[in-house]
Amino acid sequence: MGNPKLIIGNKNYSSWSLRAWLILTKLGIEFEEVPVLLFSEGYKEELLRCSPAGKVPIYIEDELVVWDTLAIAEYLAEKYPTLWPSNVKQRAQARSISAEMHSGFFALRGAMPMNCRATEREVMLTAELRDDIQRIQDIWTKYRNENAEAGSWLFGSFSIADAMFAPVVFRFNTYGVSCDSVAGEYMNMILNDSDVKRWYEAAKNEIAVIEEDEVGIV
Repeated sequence: MGNPKLIIGNKNYSSWSLRAWLILTKLGIEFEEVPVLLFSEGYKEELLRCSPAGKVPIYIEDELVVWDTLAIAEYLAEKYPTLWPSNVKQRAQARSISAEMHSGFFALRGAMPMNCRATEREVMLTAELRDDIQRIQDIWTKYRNENAEAGSWLFGSFSIADAMFAPVVFRFNTYGVSCDSVAGEYMNMILNDSDVKRWYEAAKNEIAVIEEDEVGIV
């Protein structure tokens, strides 16, 4: 049996790929990284050969194929329970905010696509976008305040919840979102994490451009 594979999209743009990659990396699992250039010729057919959903990320372990970031995370959590907090109430909270990120924040996603290479971009702040930004800051502030003594992640130790919000940190950094002190400290911690920095540097070195994700003015 060889190492598992993780099929990912462009590191500069693919937020869902980052989430799965970060979870595997934090677990210390050796895996083969298989990049697919999104929106390039034949990319969809290539993904469909690996998964019926035809989207990244895709996790392949022997004959098992798991797609969708949250499904990959939950599968890995069954094998590595430390991916969720050990306390049952905290697990419920971590799952709740992870699911909220997975299924919500559409204004943020639409207006501020992940774009690691871009800097000092400005977008119009609609009421819906402001609400999304404030809600995310409230989440970060609440759980950092509650778990500050346990460690620097949302629930003390790294969890799936941190992976789910890592691309949002990149978004806030790209579009100059100003955070309150606690949320800002969490952002800086993520940006200075060695694994996150490794992804970020690789993303900045990519040359492929997805025009629809190049938004905002300098």
